Amino acid sequence: MSMEVIQTVDGLWRAKHQLCSEFAAKEQKRPYVGFVPTMGNLHDGHLSLVRRMVDECDVSAVSIFVNPTQFGPGEDFNEYPRTPEADLMRCEDAGVDIVFIPESGALYAPDHSTEVIVRKLTDGYCGAARPGHFAGVTLVVAKLLNIVHPDIAYFGQKDYQQFRVIERMVRDLDFPLDIVMSPTVREPDGLAMSSRNAYLGDDERRAAATIYEGLEALADAFAAGQDGAEALKEVARSKLADMVQLEYLEIADAWSLEPKESAASGDVVLVAAKVGGIRLIDNIILAAGEENAD
Repeated sequence: MSMEVIQTVDGLWRAKHQLCSEFAAKEQKRPYVGFVPTMGNLHDGHLSLVRRMVDECDVSAVSIFVNPTQFGPGEDFNEYPRTPEADLMRCEDAGVDIVFIPESGALYAPDHSTEVIVRKLTDGYCGAARPGHFAGVTLVVAKLLNIVHPDIAYFGQKDYQQFRVIERMVRDLDFPLDIVMSPTVREPDGLAMSSRNAYLGDDERRAAATIYEGLEALADAFAAGQDGAEALKEVARSKLADMVQLEYLEIADAWSLEPKESAASGDVVLVAAKVGGIRLIDNIILAAGEENAD
């Protein structure tokens, strides 16, 4: 069956109902529906989520929507890379059943006035640096989950704080689905894959790769027995190129995201920095005496 490209909410509901009905009639069981929400400009990080979904689910859906409510004044909403034709080809090659590409008006009425706010988890890190960002994220994800009604949704570890915020929203609002986090996919030099990497010049790209070098050095020091947070963070900072302007570097509890003075296995190291004016984020999960997860 060929992939369906849908632009309206009603069209999405009809297409999903048809696919699910056909699967149920053929297999005599209810299909397991997977969903990957994206802003498009799909790279191998996105596609790792898409391929996992296609492997694990009976019906698969991807959304492509550059969400205006999560961009603040002066941010790159208008310049954010949009590659719909290439994105659709990649989804079709991966075996996706439905791609939902709505116009902004299909999701937001002119007088929309509802917010979805997750507190505490959004106070620091990217929440502090980008006021209103997570309110925009939780609003659009809540809407998309209500529209698609998946059994499971997939998110990448690179946006670690975002994942924990969405996880809490899903729990607190009793959304009837599972959400899973898949490991960060990296470039050969270690830089976490991101649509914004395309903004980096050659020198900036080389400098950006030192962000992960710093995270790896910190993780190695922790695995070797160092647990003081300030000393570990200094190990990471010592690896950064001069062009890397740190916004934050913190060792935090993996669930509450509260900063830690002493690191423990399972804690997450969160970092955001600007390189040539381009804001990049990354993270790594600490493990004592063994390979660290990222």
